[in-house]
Amino acid sequence: MPILFNLRHLEQKALALEGELPIAELDVEGFDELIHPRNALHYDLDVEQLGDSVLVQGSLELALDCECVRCLRTFRLPLTLGDWTCLLPLTGAEQVARVSDCVDLTPWVREDILLAFPQHPLCHPECRGLPATRGANRLPASGACSGDEGSSAWAELNKLKL
Repeated sequence: MPILFNLRHLEQKALALEGELPIAELDVEGFDELIHPRNALHYDLDVEQLGDSVLVQGSLELALDCECVRCLRTFRLPLTLGDWTCLLPLTGAEQVARVSDCVDLTPWVREDILLAFPQHPLCHPECRGLPATRGANRLPASGACSGDEGSSAWAELNKLKL
């Protein structure tokens, strides 16, 4: 079910919205082959009317299963937008779409979640990637990304006398 609120309810007082949005509703699966959202998005939002606009503030939390771009290992990355804010105009050319005085926040949440996805997910900042191997290309053995004490591929290239 999308994140909806009724504008008529804002006339008396501010609203508090809390709950979970299934990943299927958020429609963020498949935008990056290295990032896979697995759990529902948890939201805790405050909605209030400010003149001809609606101000939405709160937090968004989503757990991502990512693949490290260096070592190709799977790891869990918590994505938290702790002070998420959205200002929705109620009048003018860019006014927010309404259906029976209800506004759907899902498109704005979706956009900001996609913008917060990591561009190059790393299991940890010191990850050295796949070990340099001679011969066949192999996936790393366990612990390979944490820093094998062998020479790196760059060190081997630096030895070349061209």
